[in-house]
Amino acid sequence: MTGVPEVWARGQGGLLDVALDPDFAENRIIYLSFAEPGADGTAGTAVARGRLDEGRLVDFEVIFRQQPKIDGPNHFGSRLAFAPDGTLFVTLGDRFQFDPAQNTANTLGTLVRIAPDGSIPPDNPFADGAGGVAEIWSYGHRNIEAAAINPASGRLWIVEMGPRGGDELNIPEAGRNYGWPVVSWGRHYDGEPYNGANMPDPPTRPEFADAIRHWTPVISPSGMIFYSGDAFSQWRGDALIGGLSSQALIRLDLDGESITGENRIELGARIREVEQGAEGAVYLLTDEADGKILRLTPGS
Repeated sequence: MTGVPEVWARGQGGLLDVALDPDFAENRIIYLSFAEPGADGTAGTAVARGRLDEGRLVDFEVIFRQQPKIDGPNHFGSRLAFAPDGTLFVTLGDRFQFDPAQNTANTLGTLVRIAPDGSIPPDNPFADGAGGVAEIWSYGHRNIEAAAINPASGRLWIVEMGPRGGDELNIPEAGRNYGWPVVSWGRHYDGEPYNGANMPDPPTRPEFADAIRHWTPVISPSGMIFYSGDAFSQWRGDALIGGLSSQALIRLDLDGESITGENRIELGARIREVEQGAEGAVYLLTDEADGKILRLTPGS
């Protein structure tokens, strides 16, 4: 496809997610999130949209840029999810910077919510710019690489990567602080304290919103759907999450917003993305140099 933007393809950077406009059949608009190069080797997550015209993207425009752009190859996020009201959620990472995730004057370690043209929804928690960047929906996140709208409630669910332990599933609420890096269910990779102290578990700091589920050892979540097909009728309404280090598809049984069970389908490959086909099969993209698309059907 021609017309795609210049992408900073290093480390965890690259083309991150693709989403169709809710009215794609009529307007042919596609949204991309990607690592955008800045000056002097810096980079940051950006979101752009363009119209698909005979295999080309035309009228391409950037509608959101994470600020600030910084050095480093890690923690770009990013997933795109359209809410039922037509607004667009963009999940981001902290760019491996830790403390800025607690500072609402930037968008590192945040979840943002914008209108399809990049403008600010008036009911965003900092829509007037007082107290934080107007695009922010929630903050205190580490690196969100899985997100999906639960069709039963219309609410966004996200799964973010913890450090050594502590992957988190959250249902993010407007203006809430999810604690990173002040609290975590995990610990730092090198085993050393951060800022002179070990991170306490989230319940010790009730001012922060806690996860509804967490994983130690980690699953390394990437990609997520709520299954709605007929091929796996017993899965209908369940959350399906891709696992990188766990090399599995994680299925969560749900009762409303409560998780009643978990099942792992071991696949022996790092799973980057999860999608549902029109016929109800589940398609999985592997995260490898010679990556594959796997198709799960009953009996496969």
